[in-house]
Amino acid sequence: MKRIVCIIPARLGSYRFPTKPFVDLCGKSMLEHVYKRAKLCELLDEVYVATPNQEIVDHVEAFGGKALMTSDDVRRASDRVAQAAEMIESADIIVNLQGDEPLVFPDMIAKAIQPLLDDPSLSCVNLAKRVNYEEAKNVHEVKVVFDENNEALYFSREPIPSKFMGDKDFPYYIEVCVFPFTNKSLKEFTNLPSTKLEIIESIDMLRFLEHGHRIKIVETDYETYSIDMPEDVEVVRRVMEKDTLRLLY
Repeated sequence: MKRIVCIIPARLGSYRFPTKPFVDLCGKSMLEHVYKRAKLCELLDEVYVATPNQEIVDHVEAFGGKALMTSDDVRRASDRVAQAAEMIESADIIVNLQGDEPLVFPDMIAKAIQPLLDDPSLSCVNLAKRVNYEEAKNVHEVKVVFDENNEALYFSREPIPSKFMGDKDFPYYIEVCVFPFTNKSLKEFTNLPSTKLEIIESIDMLRFLEHGHRIKIVETDYETYSIDMPEDVEVVRRVMEKDTLRLLY
């Protein structure tokens, strides 16, 4: 039986929304929602928050969660997850679940993990959700295109593919921030040098692609919304008010 652990990277001071881990959604912080929804996934043996901020450690422990203190000099969220993974009992699969996904569903996490259980040669899995062109224009959402085997070709802040050849009805996909790695591939990721495209686009996964690793894309039909900017809060709060999963935690 493989040991599977979820690590949620979270920090204060984001230039877009400095205090967003603590934003209140129906009586709980965004971070508490993410943590407790992850705990509902039966494939996970344990859930942790990885953070460089003592305030977040205190907050997580106050709601009964487990937190790991990391340094503040890491390059990307996935690097923070890798650093935290060194502090815990070894796991076969480590899920990087971003702390701004308060509407994540346990089934989404399980569906993202399954390809790594089926094919250990994969480096990583990403969930993706189909959106329209207007949504794809949001630079805060990471877009992805993939091949006939559902393996990532490229990630971008821009809408991809281009509209250069006309306004065709082509599906756009945005990244949903659930990223399972094998233990080996996560260590490899954090030891790889940063790449030009990773830096230009500010997207973790491009480091893997540029070094020749395979990333499986799994489509999800769940309607989820991340919080990137203060204006996203009210949208998510309205959805959360009607969400029945939150009654389980």
